[in-house]
Amino acid sequence: MTDHKIIIKKYALQNAIKFGQANPRKIISKVLGEAPELKSKAKEIMTDIKEIVDQVNSMSKEDMQKEINEIAPDLLEKKTEKRVGLKPLPDAEKGKVVLRFEPSPSGPMHIGHAYVFGLNVEYRNMYEGKLILRISDTNASNIDAESYDMLKQDGDWLSKNKVDEFIIQSDRLDIYYTHALKLLDAGHIYVCECDNEDFRQLKEAKTACPCRELVPEVHVKRWHKMFTDYKEGDAVVRFKSDIAHKNPAMRDFPLLRISDIEHPKTGKEFRVWPLMNFSVAIDDMESGVTHTIRGKDHADNAKKQEMIHNVSEFKTPIALSTGRINFEGFPVSCSKTRPKIEDGTYSGWDDIRIPFLKALARQGYQPEALIKYATEVGLTKTDKSVNLKDFFSVINSFNKDIVDPISNRYFFVKNPKKIVVEGAPEIEVELDLHPDKKKGGRAFQTKGEFFIDGDDKLEEGKIYRLMDCLNFTFKDNKCVFHSKSYDDVKDNSNCRIIHWVIDDNTVNVEVLMPNNTTASGIGEKYINDIKENEIVQLERFGFVRCDSITPDKTVFWFAHR
Repeated sequence: MTDHKIIIKKYALQNAIKFGQANPRKIISKVLGEAPELKSKAKEIMTDIKEIVDQVNSMSKEDMQKEINEIAPDLLEKKTEKRVGLKPLPDAEKGKVVLRFEPSPSGPMHIGHAYVFGLNVEYRNMYEGKLILRISDTNASNIDAESYDMLKQDGDWLSKNKVDEFIIQSDRLDIYYTHALKLLDAGHIYVCECDNEDFRQLKEAKTACPCRELVPEVHVKRWHKMFTDYKEGDAVVRFKSDIAHKNPAMRDFPLLRISDIEHPKTGKEFRVWPLMNFSVAIDDMESGVTHTIRGKDHADNAKKQEMIHNVSEFKTPIALSTGRINFEGFPVSCSKTRPKIEDGTYSGWDDIRIPFLKALARQGYQPEALIKYATEVGLTKTDKSVNLKDFFSVINSFNKDIVDPISNRYFFVKNPKKIVVEGAPEIEVELDLHPDKKKGGRAFQTKGEFFIDGDDKLEEGKIYRLMDCLNFTFKDNKCVFHSKSYDDVKDNSNCRIIHWVIDDNTVNVEVLMPNNTTASGIGEKYINDIKENEIVQLERFGFVRCDSITPDKTVFWFAHR
């Protein structure tokens, strides 16, 4: 290998080890910085960089570490002591921690949910505690009926079946009614008949409304009328707090109201519905929740729930807040995505172009990769803006660490073109299913005819190596046998390694790409051994998940390089 290619190789290895895969654009400046005399040949150098990056990105992480240690150990990052795992929870005892995650059923989970839910999952495992997935569906105006099942599926997938209890709030209305009546009897809450605008003005003036000081018996009667006589908007149950509280949001905030909107699960059976703070406070009491992890925008809600717990003589959970992660490049929002599914822009919640968990699972991402991201970010109140491309660069690295050691390797060539290597002998080739775990297992009898990838352009005078098979030169628009051994060409800077398929029970292959285009081609015969849902690596192409198998073709979904 020439000096400039050694320089390229070491920076490609460094970049790949740091970010999961090497990026040619991140390497050229370092190469030219070390060898400025190459600037006049920048175009040629970039071609070499792309070839070497392809080689490096096809290596296992262990092989990358081994090679950089040999050629440039000074580029290895010095290990520094850093926090491993999450910070301990305050006042937490192993086996006694109870956590909950409460999404609304407006759609399935996306990568924003995965951060907060991932923290809950990791703490649940850390403390051998209990994790509750609770569906907040007391507001019938924004419910996708299919979300109930999808949220449960997402929760089970991301937690690896470690959700201990699944609760739907609309199944628990009688529980909320029992607690409401108890608090009405005790005089801690009251039924307010005031006009909304009148009440707002009184609240701003720090003045109690006329309903507040009525005796509990009156409020109990009004409570029963909410189920029969009152119309929607005529009455609301309020918490009797400090009417002079410095934060207006804390002054006699609402707890339950009348809603005649038909509910997807209960229909018209119920018309008195708890608002979020009441249902959450009661559910936390009933479930014995010890710690809550949620966005810092819920700080006021945590205080309101603590007030309800105090009058109910319950030790309120320790509230822990997280900052918001703003994913730039895609609106991670069920309400914004659903219309695009309904109008056909996206095929569904598992459309490969959208960062929802269903799509990620279908591509072959592993839940541990998302959990690791949540753990790396940690429990912090700092808001973050993350470019979606950068986010996936990190997730891809984490996911590669998981799937690389377990993914069998296979050859696939897209847009295949046939070549004949003149003078090539018949060669028996046996390739590894996995370079470290499964030696051998892929036997081929080659006879000089091969299919190569349509993107592999053969250049006059260059030497090519058909990976683990033979070497040939391209002269006078012909492929001519050169030699068999890799040793004959490994030090030749003019040699490029490409992969291949022979016409021996080939498999038609389609790969759905992240931009929703399809890469079509043929694969080696051993792709017939792959099972649906299996994750494999197509050499020099990337990690993919087998989505479907038919007599005509095998379809994969692309994850990453």
